[in-house]
Amino acid sequence: MNLLSIKQRFGIMGVSPALDHALDVAVRVAATDLTVLITGESGVGKEVFSKIIHTLSARKHNQFIAINCGAIPEGTINSELFGHEKGSFTGASEARKGYFETVDRGTIFLDEIGEMPLDTQAFLLRVLESGDFLRVGASKTQKTDVRVIAATNVSLLDRIQKGKFREDLYYRLSTVPIQVPALKDRPEDILLLFRKFSSDFAEKYHTTSIRLDEEAQHLLVNYRWRGNIRELKNLAEQVSVLSENKIISAADLIKFIPAIYQRNLPARTDGEDKSSGLQERDILYKLLFDMKKDLNDLKSLVFELIKHNDLRMPDLQQLRQLQAAPDFENYGRTSAFFEENLGAKYDRFAGENDASLAATKPVILDAGASGEAHEVIEENLSLTQMEKDLILKALRKHVGKRKEAADDLGISERTLYRKIKEYDL
Repeated sequence: MNLLSIKQRFGIMGVSPALDHALDVAVRVAATDLTVLITGESGVGKEVFSKIIHTLSARKHNQFIAINCGAIPEGTINSELFGHEKGSFTGASEARKGYFETVDRGTIFLDEIGEMPLDTQAFLLRVLESGDFLRVGASKTQKTDVRVIAATNVSLLDRIQKGKFREDLYYRLSTVPIQVPALKDRPEDILLLFRKFSSDFAEKYHTTSIRLDEEAQHLLVNYRWRGNIRELKNLAEQVSVLSENKIISAADLIKFIPAIYQRNLPARTDGEDKSSGLQERDILYKLLFDMKKDLNDLKSLVFELIKHNDLRMPDLQQLRQLQAAPDFENYGRTSAFFEENLGAKYDRFAGENDASLAATKPVILDAGASGEAHEVIEENLSLTQMEKDLILKALRKHVGKRKEAADDLGISERTLYRKIKEYDL
């Protein structure tokens, strides 16, 4: 059975390679009795994968039951799973079969397996290894032939380190792991799913299906979707019911998801500036001051080279004429001068020049009749370029550590991240 027919049969929509890989693993493992561990964020559809595995297995004619381990109280979960004898605890007025007994030869789906108590984990490990289990209050073991499919939305390895999950049970459960991708990792499927949910709603309630304009589509694709498919379906139905417009704009979406413009980026909370304009003004001021300092340092460096190496300075008027109407002969003489006087020393400092110096044209010095040196500085005076250069300099100074770079620039991390994305750094 190919993946397209599987998707149609179980109502799965999407073209994401990660989704196709997870489905392929589920189809391949279905024909076996191996234990499967399904991982993924809440709302990605892990239970659907468990039903696919059961339906395509040899146990498809037997019972399938889904159990949420986090929803059963710790004091009763052993009784629910394995049963109990009459009088085994207060309120046990009669014997009761557990799920592992009633679903014999079928499939049990244990959702939120990470929430299972440690003592119950020990009983489950025994069932997986030998098929034996004990009712609560009983002394005689019983046999069961149940396939277990487990699922979790938390890291079981982290829970193992915290002593809340058995390591041997983890490796017994994860014989075949299946990772169901989150919706944010399936951007190509978001608009397909939204149209599907909107169309289904319109068909059910005999209304006109809503549509998204281009900007609204862009917002949906770039939203974090913490609730995954469940959250997307809720949004499609809310907009279908409450929106007065059938063509939904970005402004319409903001009414339903006020945080849709937010990104999953770290931000400083210690007195962050409220105004984006103030943050941009501050970074520009700091950029200008740092540029001035860099230029002064560069001037000092050049004057020191002149002073200690007795350099001969070219005629300023002649250099201006060369810039206005360059010819190869004069260019060769000027180039030879710099190679002779500054070449070796410039190489020593070239690796230290940052983007702000690279964007600046050469400093031309002229020792006039008075013997006093004058300078003509031609540089890129674009504020955008200067801001970009300062950010690069701060990132380079702190070896890519963005928090330290943001502190040095006097702006929030959120503003720094926005600028990095804006300038594609």
